[in-house]
Amino acid sequence: MNRIISLVVSISTIFAVVIQYKLMLSNSVQPVFETNIRFFSYFTILTNSLVAAYFTNLAYSFFKAKEEHHYRFSTLTAITVYITIVGLVYQIILRQTWHPEGMQKIVDEMLHSINPLLVILFWFLNSKGKSLKYNQLWKWLIYPLVYLGFVLIRGHFSNFYPYPFLNLTTLNPKSIAINCLLMTFLFILISLIYIWTTKQRNKVILNKTN
Repeated sequence: MNRIISLVVSISTIFAVVIQYKLMLSNSVQPVFETNIRFFSYFTILTNSLVAAYFTNLAYSFFKAKEEHHYRFSTLTAITVYITIVGLVYQIILRQTWHPEGMQKIVDEMLHSINPLLVILFWFLNSKGKSLKYNQLWKWLIYPLVYLGFVLIRGHFSNFYPYPFLNLTTLNPKSIAINCLLMTFLFILISLIYIWTTKQRNKVILNKTN
């Protein structure tokens, strides 16, 4: 099962990112270099690319190994947290801000709905008997915090902000600071939920064996 799901996630994320890149290139009025920077300025694209790289390597390892391939569950959980945030923010905040059609709609759903659900499914199927610590979430926060810093610093010089809740040209610094704090809190909350879920599943297993 792990082999199949990891392969499906790999193919799905690669397909979605590549097609989104082609769509952005065909619709962009910016120079190619600027278009590339803007493309990878989206947390959605960065995270789906991260998922694609991770699960492609995982799928390869699963198919290559004669026995079940072992991997760091904490790394899988961190990636699951990131792609979960992608899905949640889109569904709650961004979905109503635009209405894509055709291939753009298909890719949009893959990036923000299908891929997150596939990764969450893989995580859940593999969380049984695994161990996580609450203090691990601080390491998981490095990626989103670095991303926020990059977007705000580059936006200051380019006036391009990938998301409306980070846009300093339309929001004041106080609002941006509050939004950044809320996003950080959301990352911490989702991380805590995944860690807590793992611990609860382990308790159930322990109770059954006693």
